[in-house]
Amino acid sequence: MDGTVRVAESFQMSPAALLTLNAVLAFMMFGVSLGLRPADFVAVLRRPVAPATGLVAQFLLLPAITSLATWWFEVSPGLALGMILVSCCPGGTFSNVMTWIGRASVATSVSMTAVSSLAAVVMTPLNFALYGGLNPHTRGLLEEIALPAGSMVMLVVLVLAMPMLLGMLVGARYPGFATRSERFFRSASLLVFLLFVLVSFSKHWDTAMQVAGAVLFLVVAHNALAFLLGNLSGRVMGLPVAERRAVTMEVGIQNSGLALAVLFTFYPGAGEMLVVAGFWGVWHLVAGLALAGYWNFSGRGVNWLRPSTEETRKAL
Repeated sequence: MDGTVRVAESFQMSPAALLTLNAVLAFMMFGVSLGLRPADFVAVLRRPVAPATGLVAQFLLLPAITSLATWWFEVSPGLALGMILVSCCPGGTFSNVMTWIGRASVATSVSMTAVSSLAAVVMTPLNFALYGGLNPHTRGLLEEIALPAGSMVMLVVLVLAMPMLLGMLVGARYPGFATRSERFFRSASLLVFLLFVLVSFSKHWDTAMQVAGAVLFLVVAHNALAFLLGNLSGRVMGLPVAERRAVTMEVGIQNSGLALAVLFTFYPGAGEMLVVAGFWGVWHLVAGLALAGYWNFSGRGVNWLRPSTEETRKAL
């Protein structure tokens, strides 16, 4: 796919830009973790049904179905492997505020984001290797790019686990700062992340548009599958509306920023994979906000919940 190769060339990043991207991801994780406390993880153990349902859908069902679907429909190896990588990432940090907008259970969302981000240290590299290798169409490409599992684990630790632990420490030591800065971190993270995606595409906009049709269709269908899978999992487990909505949002909003960081760091020439992750980074925000807006104005579900530390802890 010549157009995709040219897009890949446009996505090449300097070491400084790559460091900045990883710093942005760490910044996002730090901000969303300021309101977390060890008690939040204990609460997950006391009431594990909703978070466990979401985590199974996120780390087991979504990657498995993605691998099977890309195999069945014979999606080109690069695009298929990009879809598999995104499906192996944990929930995105913006799922929490979208859950809040959608009048759903913020407590469930926050606990899932926290647990999935820690689990991603092991599950993201493991799932990517497993499901990328199970699909016969992507197995050769996966072997060709030589998956650096150890380096991937270290990257996830640096951009997810360590910022989370630091955010929890700072939030516990300075609770006032955590409360005041929460909205700033969310807004700033969203703007900076979108800026990275837009700058990457703007370098060769015309070339990107040549492959946009097919890739956008796959991304929209894949994202719809993720939302549907989260919703159906919640229904099967008989979750209340508020918790089912939170699980739906957590599974549908993937941390595509982590996927971009992995690709820019280890596979900068994987053009089709980069295009998939880039489009995911924009589309899942559009779809998530649209769904949250619908839930909000439909007038159903729980009462309005402020996305603050105290409200989240009361809900837990």
